[in-house]
Amino acid sequence: MIQRCIPHRYPFLLIDRVEDIVTNESAVGVKNVTYNEPHFQGHFPQTPIMPGVTIVEAMAQTSAVMVSMSLDLVDKEPLVYFMGIDKVKFRRKVVPGDVLKMHIKTIRGGSKIWKFEGRATVDGEVACSAEFSAMIDLSQSPSA
Repeated sequence: MIQRCIPHRYPFLLIDRVEDIVTNESAVGVKNVTYNEPHFQGHFPQTPIMPGVTIVEAMAQTSAVMVSMSLDLVDKEPLVYFMGIDKVKFRRKVVPGDVLKMHIKTIRGGSKIWKFEGRATVDGEVACSAEFSAMIDLSQSPSA
């Protein structure tokens, strides 16, 4: 279902599942972090740590799936662009073997521009928190 909602594909599809979707309001994304992911080859070979930017991107992908479901954009190939990232905090390393959960809540939404707050957790412990905004663009979509 995720690939019917957002354009991301390997190696940049950073969520495995989205659950607990409340349209227009919230969702929880799940990422099973494995050693086989391409960023671990260089970040860092001896001590693999998931880069913070990919954690923020996983939160954004979770929110994009929720928006796609909320606005009936499944199979309409929407493009989603970051507009801003604020109040980012990293609190814990994310390493292979972790199950990363992205808890997303809508601050403002309903049109082309949405704003979210997100928390990424491992075993209930916050790894990252942020506020971010994005624009939904259907102008490049074949169905637009």
